Amino acid sequence: MSSMKPTNARILTSTQTLHDLGQSLWLDNITRDLLNSGTLKRYIDESSVTGLTSNPTIFDHAFKNSTAYDTTIREEIAKGKTGEGLFFNLALDDLTRAADWFRPIHDRFGAGDR
Repeated sequence: MSSMKPTNARILTSTQTLHDLGQSLWLDNITRDLLNSGTLKRYIDESSVTGLTSNPTIFDHAFKNSTAYDTTIREEIAKGKTGEGLFFNLALDDLTRAADWFRPIHDRFGAGDR
């Protein structure tokens, strides 16, 4: 029996296969840990993730379940930020960082993600 070798030098992951078939893959999650660890960047580069969603509940969960926000929260409170202003500063910082990583996808595909 002859050994079977891939004809394509690149071995596709299941997420790459979905992407190649036209499926856009988005995460329904954003956390500072996901950003700081490089996991989101790796998902973009290696797993064909092309976007993410966010909402106040996702951020509320992230703020409550991670120490990654603690220093920034203390700094913002010291500057007088509380409530909605504090929330938006934290959320927009994370979203801006994520958007920077998704920018090449936007540039490549225009307003879409595919």
